[in-house]
Amino acid sequence: MILHPGRKVVAALLLSVVLLTTACNAKAPGRFDQVQKESTQQRKGQAVTKTATQGSEFNKLFPNAGDGYQRVYTQEKKGFAEAKLKKGGKEVALLSISDTTSTPSTAAKFSKSTKKIGGYPAVEVGKTQTAILVGKYQVKALSRDSSFTASDRADWLEKFNLSRLASLK
Repeated sequence: MILHPGRKVVAALLLSVVLLTTACNAKAPGRFDQVQKESTQQRKGQAVTKTATQGSEFNKLFPNAGDGYQRVYTQEKKGFAEAKLKKGGKEVALLSISDTTSTPSTAAKFSKSTKKIGGYPAVEVGKTQTAILVGKYQVKALSRDSSFTASDRADWLEKFNLSRLASLK
C-alpha cells in the first residue's frame, strides 16, 4: 500500500496525538491503591525509638517454667519480647514485655487505674488480657485458653522479675 506524502504526515500526527493523550491520562485508582496509601501512612508512627530497650534484655525477666508449664520464646526485637506459655502441649497464654517509649498512648491507659498487681498499676483489656505498667514497660498476660483465668494472669504477671525490670533504663 502506497501512501501519499500528505497522508504519511497526517497518519504520523494522529499516531502522535493518540500516544500523547493515552500516556498523559491519569490512571484510574485501582482497588488496592487506597489501602496501600493508608498502610504506608500508618508505618510512619510505628517506628521504635532509638532509646527503646533491646528485647534480649527482657528475656531474663520472664517467669521460669514449672508446675507443668512450658515457656517458649516466640519473638524478640527492639522494644519487645514475647513467650508462649504451654501446659500439656497446649498454648494457654501469651506473655510479653514492651517498652512504651515508642507508644506513649499505651502507658497513658494506666493513669486512671485503681487496681494494682505486684504493686504496679494494672488494667484489664476485655476478658482475656491483663497488663501492668512497670516504669516505662508494659508487662502483659493474654489468655489463649479459657482455663487460664484472670487470676492466673495476675499470678503470672507477679512471677516476672518486676524489681529488675523497674531498674532497667
